[in-house]
Amino acid sequence: MKLTIDGTEVEAREGASVLDAALDAGVFIPHICKHPDLEAVGGCRLCSIVVDGEGPAVPACKTPVREGMVVDSHAKAAEDVRRMAMELILATHPSDCTGCPKYGVCELQSMYQYLGVSPARWRCRARTVATDDTNPLITHMFTRCIRCGRCVRACRELRGVGVLDYQRTPEGIRIGIDGGVSLEEAGCRFCGACVEVCPTGSIVDTLGLAKEGRSREDNVVPCRSGCPAHIDIPRYLRHVKNGEWEKATAVVRERVPFPETLGSICTHNCQGECKRNHLEGPLSICRLKRAAAVRDTGEWRRRTRHDALTGKRVAILGAGPAGLTAAYYLAEKGHHVVVFEAEQKAGGQLRYGIPAYRLPDEVLDREIQTILDVTQGDDAEPRVEIRCGERVCDPKALKSEFDAVLVSVGTFDGTVLPTPGHDLEGVIRNTDFLKAARKGEPMDVRGRVVVLGGGNVAYDCARTAVRLGATSVDVCCLEAEAVMTSTPEEREEAAEEGVTLHDAYAFTSIDESAERPGHVGAMTVHKIAKFYFDEQHRPVTELVEGGELTIPADYVIFAVGQKPEDTRDMGLELTHGPYVVADAEHRTSEDGVFAAGDAVTGTKSVIGAIEGGRESAEAIDRFLGGDGDISEVLLDAEVPVQRIGKVPAGFYDEPTEPKMEPAQERKADFRPYECPFSESEAEHEASRCLQCDLRLTLTRPRLWNEY
Repeated sequence: MKLTIDGTEVEAREGASVLDAALDAGVFIPHICKHPDLEAVGGCRLCSIVVDGEGPAVPACKTPVREGMVVDSHAKAAEDVRRMAMELILATHPSDCTGCPKYGVCELQSMYQYLGVSPARWRCRARTVATDDTNPLITHMFTRCIRCGRCVRACRELRGVGVLDYQRTPEGIRIGIDGGVSLEEAGCRFCGACVEVCPTGSIVDTLGLAKEGRSREDNVVPCRSGCPAHIDIPRYLRHVKNGEWEKATAVVRERVPFPETLGSICTHNCQGECKRNHLEGPLSICRLKRAAAVRDTGEWRRRTRHDALTGKRVAILGAGPAGLTAAYYLAEKGHHVVVFEAEQKAGGQLRYGIPAYRLPDEVLDREIQTILDVTQGDDAEPRVEIRCGERVCDPKALKSEFDAVLVSVGTFDGTVLPTPGHDLEGVIRNTDFLKAARKGEPMDVRGRVVVLGGGNVAYDCARTAVRLGATSVDVCCLEAEAVMTSTPEEREEAAEEGVTLHDAYAFTSIDESAERPGHVGAMTVHKIAKFYFDEQHRPVTELVEGGELTIPADYVIFAVGQKPEDTRDMGLELTHGPYVVADAEHRTSEDGVFAAGDAVTGTKSVIGAIEGGRESAEAIDRFLGGDGDISEVLLDAEVPVQRIGKVPAGFYDEPTEPKMEPAQERKADFRPYECPFSESEAEHEASRCLQCDLRLTLTRPRLWNEY
């Protein structure tokens, strides 16, 4: 049907309100209690209109359209009601907007600017109601509340939780919780819908949750933002919660080709960003990835893109996570890929840098074979060829045979610090030690072992030494335990296995054995009082007087870093020693030669290397004439259920812990000791997810200057 609003003829569906008809047609009528996703209540009176030039002003949000009606939102009767309503709203609202979190995007601010109401003329009656900042994720500043009720309706109508309501207090009507209990005690889902629909900044995310320099979307869903590969974590957790293992794996595989591997060994940056760190502990996101992957049926394979062959050839140096990821996506784009690997088996650091008790060969072999099978598809010849035992040190020499070259050789050259005694027999590099163990040719460390370093690699060395029969294992590191880069669970499990930590110690000397000249006999370290960087960014260490400690040792393993092995001979521009210089497109100083992974960034994480492989595949595809789009849609998009309802049983539980063998049993061999979550454990843990991404499905109201 047709009607006229403020002189403009518009069309509207039968049953629509005048306000909806106007906004849909791009005609602005002031309003604030109405939100695009909520039913109107007609409470604020800002949307007052006069119909057909007669009668009193009525709210546009509660007035249904009819054929031929004439609406005037600027009639004097409407303007008088609107101005009085705004004056009443502003009467108890703070006049200083600059300190408000919603400053600049506040709907109330936009509305009073539209109406031409000056803050200096507000007739304020201050409400001295204390801000409620007792809840872990949501802060309620009552003085900014205008009692529009949008939060109450969102909690009830959109989410089906219903913990917010109007409360009669000595200070007047306000939004709160029955009984004055905390949000957690009331059964809040902490979904953030109330924050999202609040027009004034009365209900906001707790200070510190949002990080500067991060987009609004990334701050709302920090786990997805924190993942280097930007896996859609809330989406796959919903499928895990519903027992939809195949769908969950498909979501993960849209971004990475190693779901079970990552579910076993990922450093899980995502968990560090999870908002539930402030509410009983983060989701076990990494382990839930594994729980889905071990139940994968492979149905996703029929949805892979597998573009037509292009005739282009790409050489990749290094069959680690970056190289294999790039190989997968380039092959699916139709390019033929040859991967040169110096070792006898593919996998890079996944195979030779991570102990078998964390990542057994069969898991890695299975996922590499999946890459080969999927990329070949129904083709007569493989699209990905892995040539093991072939070390290539000159990528430029391959340009005559290949259209592009990717350097992803990883970091297999362990760092040995020039500590006095570093050249004694019994001093071992981390890379050599771990690689030997994975090759089945372990070094003999049956004696007293000291590991220098505080990262996960140091603990890999320490726990490997335990399994190889060391009589004692001590870990010494510069950092205090609170800032060590190893994960807390890694340190805790190692301690259970008998590893002793000495944190915040400087390395003084490796001492020669009196009984075995030329061999390690002890490690001397010194307690650090303060460690910082000066104005020239040089490290400064202040030692504790009398804080020297000598630890008996037969072997000292340096696990303080590692770097690329072969890059100095490649003829490429390098930085900080052996690291390859590559721009944002992963291009090196040599045209047609690209680089990715640890050889560029230094040793970071497997998931970071995988993302480097993805990005380099995009860049190489563009270089070869493609569009750079490597995306795969392995699962139809679905609209998540908005009405999540009351909290399920166990919602406020602490994270689910997996079953694992006792320390005395697991330290006897290299068998994996941690069991994947059972179906019920995984579903329960996934049900703890706050589903933060649901906030992004809510419609953002347009301000008046956007019409």
